[in-house]
Amino acid sequence: MMFKILRHQEPQPGQSRTVHFEGRDHGGAISLFIVDNEPGQGPDLHVHPYSETWAVRRGEAEFTVDNVKTRAFSGDIVVVPANTPHRFENIGTGRLEIICIHASDTIVQEFL
Repeated sequence: MMFKILRHQEPQPGQSRTVHFEGRDHGGAISLFIVDNEPGQGPDLHVHPYSETWAVRRGEAEFTVDNVKTRAFSGDIVVVPANTPHRFENIGTGRLEIICIHASDTIVQEFL
């Protein structure tokens, strides 16, 4: 049986707390970001040639999906189809912890 464990490492002061994982590098079929953002932080509008799924672990996020805005809270799951412009932002007063699952063994992202 072959498996891999990638151990968490605390970031140094000033380093991003976002974990970037590409499945291709480890024999996996998906890629993901584990995001830990301050209020007001989030990626710019972008698209992927595959679907993306988010699991909000803590906090409150505002998602913009094809010019429609909605909010998601701790425990919510949001799914966006391939080639759909989207972004999210931490609109809460505390940290936003969110897992961004990419249906691809590598992350392909085009900012708009």
